[in-house]
Amino acid sequence: MIAHLRGILIEKHPQEVIVECGGVGYALNVPVSTFTALPELQHEARMHVYTAVREDAITLYGFATREEKRLFERLITVSSIGPKLAVTILSGMPAADLIAAIGAGDAARLVRIPGVGKKTAERIVLELKDKLQGFEAVAPAGAAAPRTNLSPVDEDVLSALVNLGCARPAAEAALLKAKGLVEGAGFEALFRKALELVR
Repeated sequence: MIAHLRGILIEKHPQEVIVECGGVGYALNVPVSTFTALPELQHEARMHVYTAVREDAITLYGFATREEKRLFERLITVSSIGPKLAVTILSGMPAADLIAAIGAGDAARLVRIPGVGKKTAERIVLELKDKLQGFEAVAPAGAAAPRTNLSPVDEDVLSALVNLGCARPAAEAALLKAKGLVEGAGFEALFRKALELVR
């Protein structure tokens, strides 16, 4: 069971990164908050890891903080939420907002995340409302500063939206609106605003 990795970041995409440790490249699925907290390519990265084992696959999920990994582990205890949807949920809303929404019983906020329907949102609230005491939803240390070159950021935002299930035309329209509202913002702020606006 792999629980932690420290190595060189050799590939970095909004949903997946590859960290090389001892000559072996480990592919990890990551939420948006972890993606933005990672260093530039060819620098050392430290990741908390959840290993999902199924009959046909072993999949690694990486997190910038232990707290984020703990929240992911709570999400996958909810009926019908697997690791992939849990990462989508963590990408769709900052951890502090997610914890606050669940604690307040605000299923309507959770429904705004692509892939989360009304029944799933209600199930999350019902099953986790009393199980998140003691969670400190802090931003990952060393979160990336806003980027100045917007073209790669635009591509990353579009890629993230499409990978979350948004149709590309809708994702492009939402990105265009978001850029007007959060001008000069980094990936995470732009992505979250576009996610709010996507239809």
